[in-house]
Formats: sequence, structure tokens, C-alpha cells
Amino acid sequence: MALILAVSAAMLLGRSWTACDVGVNNAANSGFLLWLFIPGLWTGLLLVWVTVAALLENRRLLRALTLAVTLLGAVWCAISIFWESAVTLPCPSGVPPWWPSFIPAPGF
Repeated sequence: MALILAVSAAMLLGRSWTACDVGVNNAANSGFLLWLFIPGLWTGLLLVWVTVAALLENRRLLRALTLAVTLLGAVWCAISIFWESAVTLPCPSGVPPWWPSFIPAPGF
């Protein structure tokens, strides 16, 4: 589950960078995402998973709900750190055109 979330977050981040023409180029951006972002996020999510599972080992429903909320929150924070809300020509509002308006864009 942690690997799926890490790869999905990297894909979302990479597509937003490509759509808004942010970064050096696609090769440099994909190198960062593939070699640094995915392993780092995967490790962080695994640590969160093990910690929450150890703290709530006897309560199955509470553990499942807490894991879902905590893992999605960690992914949202990881994306927010690297989300570029820079105003570029392809993205005048700093958000890619394909991003749904009812979901707030990641960022702090």
C-alpha cells in the first residue's frame, strides 16, 4: 500500500510539473521523482504504517481508519512540499488546468 501511494504521489507531482512547465526539464524532474522522492516517501509511509499499527494493534476498525487518514495526510504533505504554485504561462493560477476545482491544490 505504501509503495502504491508513493508511486501515485510521484505521478501526480510529475504530471503537475509537466503541465505547468515547472523545473529544469522532464529528465531532471523524473530523476528526482524516481531516485529520491519515491524511496523517501515510501520509507516515510512504511514508518507511519508500522507506528500506527503498533499503537492500535487491538482495535481493527480504528486502526484501519487511522491508517487511511494518516497515510493520505502524509502523502498530501509530501506533495505540498514540492508542489510548485508558481504562476507560469501554461498555468496562470499556479494550478494545472486538469486539476478539479472542488479539490484544493496542495501547498502550504
